[in-house]
Amino acid sequence: MQKSSPTYWLLYCRPGFEQDCTQEALRQAKQRKPIIGTEQPAILADSGYVVVALNEQPLSYRELIFARQLIRLHHTIESLPERDRLTPIIDAIATLPGTFGSLWLEVPDTNDGKLLSSFTRRFQPLLETSLREQDRLQDDPRATRLHIFFPNKTSVMIGSSDPHNGAAAIMGIVRQSMPAEAPSRSTMKLAEAIEVFMDRSEQTRLLRQGMQAVDLGAAPGGWTWQLVKRGIRVTAVDNGPMKGVLANHPLVQHLKQDGFKYAPRKAVDWLVCDMVEQPSKVATLIGEWFAAGWCKHSIFNLKLPMKQRVAALDSALGGIRKRLDEEGINYRMMAKQLYHDREEVTVFLTKTKG
Repeated sequence: MQKSSPTYWLLYCRPGFEQDCTQEALRQAKQRKPIIGTEQPAILADSGYVVVALNEQPLSYRELIFARQLIRLHHTIESLPERDRLTPIIDAIATLPGTFGSLWLEVPDTNDGKLLSSFTRRFQPLLETSLREQDRLQDDPRATRLHIFFPNKTSVMIGSSDPHNGAAAIMGIVRQSMPAEAPSRSTMKLAEAIEVFMDRSEQTRLLRQGMQAVDLGAAPGGWTWQLVKRGIRVTAVDNGPMKGVLANHPLVQHLKQDGFKYAPRKAVDWLVCDMVEQPSKVATLIGEWFAAGWCKHSIFNLKLPMKQRVAALDSALGGIRKRLDEEGINYRMMAKQLYHDREEVTVFLTKTKG
């Protein structure tokens, strides 16, 4: 019986988290079907990407926490000629079936990768023109995307992705700009989380003017600012001061208390939390809020340890699931290491009906 060739997947991640990204992807694949006789590619530390080899096991981008993008890898060209990079790339694409809805030229999210961005901007029109002349490229966001990934200037990885099973942004990065009025850069974490975890209709439904929220560990107010700008009333709980426009904002009640000891007098719509504490402690707190019926929706951060990050995350999220299951609460939970996160993962948890 002939041995089938492995399927290779290219995943982008935050530099420094390549091992975690690989570990999580392989575990997800093994849960579906054992990986037999497939040697895994080497993991390049701090590269911002990984390649995993599978035996046709599917991967679900939605369930991957550390992966920013999920790409089926078709070709790797290790050495591009300096005078003509276009021809070998076009020749490799010619072996792929069908047409593509969009063309994304991408680089690693590293300092070296940033130096390549000017090259990809110049190169993109050349490749795009050639593909359009061959009727291989159409403007359809629902169709398969073509990814041309340059880990460096002399090599390229060519792959494709399903818009329904991947990130909707180039390089898997939903970038945010720092609002002038926001009191801290942490505001961009919550802004990105809202964009990543909720579509437009869900944002409109779940983030309505007049809603009530609690922000635990609020100071200086980056997350509170995101809620207030949507017309949501916020109880900001932190022993530290609120800064800027939030210091005396009509929609903000600042309580100088310990976020782990605070309990609301009545239920609110939202709980947000970005406290520097062990992930298990934060997870227990979130579970208690939902079990007590104190909130309907939550976005919170889990700070990761230096080692055994996947295990710590599994334990924290597993603890929340166990508590909610014991209480008979229906819920949806998603977790991602966002672009604006550092040594942490952001989680969206919401109660659902039936």
